[in-house]
Amino acid sequence: MTEALLTSITSADVAAPLGAALLALNNAHATELSWLDVDGLAQLVAQAHVAWRIGEADALLIALDQNAVYDNPNFQWFRARYPRFVYVDRIVVAPSARGCGLARQLYGTLIKKAGAAGHQRIVCEVNLEPPNPHSDRFHAGLGFAEVGSASIHRGTKTVRYLARELPCELP
Repeated sequence: MTEALLTSITSADVAAPLGAALLALNNAHATELSWLDVDGLAQLVAQAHVAWRIGEADALLIALDQNAVYDNPNFQWFRARYPRFVYVDRIVVAPSARGCGLARQLYGTLIKKAGAAGHQRIVCEVNLEPPNPHSDRFHAGLGFAEVGSASIHRGTKTVRYLARELPCELP
C-alpha cells in the first residue's frame, strides 16, 4: 500500500479554511474524541508533540508529550503514572478514507518518531462506554495493552487506558 503524505498542522492552518475542515472531521466524531472549537484546536496544535493531517481532512492525529499543559482527565491520569510518554489525544479518519491504512500509517510514524526522541511509551484511551469496538481492535492489533480504566465526565463516559511500550517494531 502506498503511503499517503503526512503534513504537519500549524497554527496558521487552524486559522485558515483548513482549520474548519479539521474541526468538522473532529466534531463529526465528538463522541469518541471530544468536541473542539477553534481555540481548543489552536491550543492543542500549539503544544503538540505532533499534529498531523493526511489530505485536507482525510485523517488527523494530535499527540502531546508529558510536558504539555493540558487539563484533561485522561492526560492527567497518564501524567500521574508515567514520567515520559506520548499521549495520543485524538486520531480520526474520515469515513470516505477508511480502509486505506491511514490510521496505521499515522501511528507507525508516531511510534518511530517517539522512539527516536527517547520516549518510553505511546498512550491513549478508548471508550468503554459508549463502546468503541473498532478502536479496541485497532489498538490491540498495534500492540497496545490495557493499563487502567476510569469513569470520567461525571460518569457519562468510561474509558480504558492503553499503552504501547517503546521501542518495538510495528506489527
